[in-house]
Amino acid sequence: MEERRKSIRTELNISAVIKSMDLADDHELEVDVKDLSRTGIGFESMELLGIGTVYEADVTIWTKEKIHVFLKIVRIELLDNGGFAYGATFIGMPQSDFQRIDVYQAIHNEK
Repeated sequence: MEERRKSIRTELNISAVIKSMDLADDHELEVDVKDLSRTGIGFESMELLGIGTVYEADVTIWTKEKIHVFLKIVRIELLDNGGFAYGATFIGMPQSDFQRIDVYQAIHNEK
């Protein structure tokens, strides 16, 4: 698969709780985040989500703090276990959280 990411990706094992922005679908879903970059996240879930759908998310980061983001699903891949791997871009996040990701990646990539 051709690499299309605009930012360096850092592998993580963290969680996120996402909630659809569709008022008719108000349930929350916990997902397993596999990687994070300045522009988006990769995560896995057993639930099928749609390309182009927008979610509000609370992502628990490496410091155990939560960052509040809005993301848009841009890629879906079927996994061998019947679940799905997703790629999502951030469409809304405070500048301070972008900077926290940059600092973490700078430290992590030095190791």
